[in-house]
Amino acid sequence: MQTDTPPARRAAAPGPAPEPCAPRRGRPRSEAAELAIYTAVEALMEDGVGLTDLSIERIAAAAGVGKATIYRRWPNLEALLVDVVARLEAPPPQLCGGTVQDELIGMVEYMRQRGLAKRSRWVLKSALGQLHDWPELRAVYQERVVKPRRELMRTIVRRGIAEGVLRADLDLELVCEVLMGPVLLRTILWDDAPLDDPDLGRKMVDAILNGVGATPPGGQSH
Repeated sequence: MQTDTPPARRAAAPGPAPEPCAPRRGRPRSEAAELAIYTAVEALMEDGVGLTDLSIERIAAAAGVGKATIYRRWPNLEALLVDVVARLEAPPPQLCGGTVQDELIGMVEYMRQRGLAKRSRWVLKSALGQLHDWPELRAVYQERVVKPRRELMRTIVRRGIAEGVLRADLDLELVCEVLMGPVLLRTILWDDAPLDDPDLGRKMVDAILNGVGATPPGGQSH
């Protein structure tokens, strides 16, 4: 009597070859965990804990995560705190291809908004103030946050010189300092100086361009 072929010996039915498995990726970064860590640091600072009093252990306990969760994302405490402080600030503006004047106004407006935030948000003001007491953290903050912002301003000024909007005989760094100086003066040294004028950026840039512009209003040369 003929018997059926055992299931294990049956030939596989013809068909398309199975596709190779996609390579498995590492554990995805948990946005929820990162948010919990950021929130924990901000909450600790709101409770009066200084930057120098923070530790990975303390932050992990406040965030409800393990220390390994933090170290998977940041190599050390300084890197984490720099990200926290940077997160408290608005990101710098993106160059949108407008006129040089428009982009200069955008940079000054960004700094005006940052000044208002520093005045109104105690945590941001406290964090920025404490950077001066922690040289290592301040150095990292300068490299990762301040330096790119300054380079953005240099990029705009270089374009202004290349397009003949700004005089080519002026020192690049000096022009950047002259353009950013007035709003920084109001933000850092004169805490009671007004910053609430939404047209302040344009007024400042216009006033400065009358002095450093290659061709002032009316087409007359210097």
